[in-house]
Amino acid sequence: MKSIHIPLVLNIIGICLIIEGLFIAIDIPISIIYHDGTLIPLMESACITLIFGLVIFYITKSRLIKKPSIKESFLIVTFSWLFISLFGTLPYLLSSSIPNFIDAFFETVSGFTTTGSSVVNNIEALPKGILFWRAETHWIGGLGIIALVVVILPSLKVSGHHLFSAEGSFFSNEKTHPRLINVAKRLWKTYILLTLMETIALMLAKMDWFDAICHSFATIATGGFSTKNASIADYSATIQYIITLFMFLSGMNFVLHISILNGKIKNIFKNEEWRMYAFIVIGVTALLTFKNLEFYNNFENSFRKSIFQVVSIITATGFITENYELWPQFSILITFLIMFIGACVGSTGGGIKIARHIILIKSLKIQFQKITHPNAITPIRYNKKIISEKGLNSISSFVIIYFLTFIFGSIFMMITGLDVKSASSSVITTLGGIGPGLGIVGPVNNFADISVFGKVYLSFNMILGRLEIISVLSLFTKSFYKI
Repeated sequence: MKSIHIPLVLNIIGICLIIEGLFIAIDIPISIIYHDGTLIPLMESACITLIFGLVIFYITKSRLIKKPSIKESFLIVTFSWLFISLFGTLPYLLSSSIPNFIDAFFETVSGFTTTGSSVVNNIEALPKGILFWRAETHWIGGLGIIALVVVILPSLKVSGHHLFSAEGSFFSNEKTHPRLINVAKRLWKTYILLTLMETIALMLAKMDWFDAICHSFATIATGGFSTKNASIADYSATIQYIITLFMFLSGMNFVLHISILNGKIKNIFKNEEWRMYAFIVIGVTALLTFKNLEFYNNFENSFRKSIFQVVSIITATGFITENYELWPQFSILITFLIMFIGACVGSTGGGIKIARHIILIKSLKIQFQKITHPNAITPIRYNKKIISEKGLNSISSFVIIYFLTFIFGSIFMMITGLDVKSASSSVITTLGGIGPGLGIVGPVNNFADISVFGKVYLSFNMILGRLEIISVLSLFTKSFYKI
């Protein structure tokens, strides 16, 4: 194994910072339009980020190599997310919107990882320019910062296959470079199209343009940052249904959206994961609707509140329309359990992902069959393709590590002073990118009262979950640094 090429790692981090600086600059016109007093802080934030990015980029540009190795990809992805999060705190800090660094870092990481957990007690008091940046962090992180960089990489003659795999993105099966770039471009076009569609729909439903854009950024990225203290509860039933629809669409594999745009609608119904995704949403919604009927005394209200929260949690968006901790205990239990499901592979949603659940269930079924038919050879098929033993081991390892991370994280958060309910839900919601949890981090509370050590750990947990664990944890192994 060759040694790690540090200039390449730094070069791509520099590109990420340049892109981030340009996105911060987009907030400047918003500040001017609303005269919110953040013009200078936003200009300073954009300039600092751009300068650092350009300096790193040009210093390392002459030493580029063509293909990042797996090790280099893990370093690039992990440190890119760390650096954009660090520089992403500048608008909050320089504008004094969130003057505490740890709080600003937590909010920024939550934004980029599309988690939606917040430490801000009065969201509506934030300046418009900062609210827009807060929403932008979701949109940038939705498809992934590396997925954005890939559009630039071809001109730099750098292969990005390992980068995508390391980021836990949409491209693990795309091994040819031209194909990779083509898929990336189509995904971004689809991503932008869905954002525009939701923005228009929300404006037609009487939401003002600023809130419509911010909520579209948060919905399509399955992020959950709202511009209102009460999240989506402040809006009409029509708006709630629109956001429910687009959350559901964002929880789908984006490759299926491309199939729809190409007129191949049948591909959706042939996809095992989509069928299970729809089944879970419909089934759990029906269960909660009837269970919550006595609580609401109105079928439409019960249905709307139930389906909104089910879709919001499964897609790991994190918007709320209701304090679900007031629901019947059975409904609260179901709400907590679906936090472990996750959205579809290739979506902007987080969590374990439905495809992994399907494959593990099939594997378990075969193990039971082998008890009575020990000599039978039954391959595991997913979407008519045979899952290799290596693939099954990879999925099994991921799920085991995921639950171990949840258990040890819960214990750590209890050590910081949280009760069992708050500790466990704070870990699963940050690891799965969901946002609100239960207890002191429940739907009507936030993460402001978490200790400093707790916020630092949960920030790490959010990055860990967004990058699907392996990329980050591999950096802490001895074998990673052996040549």
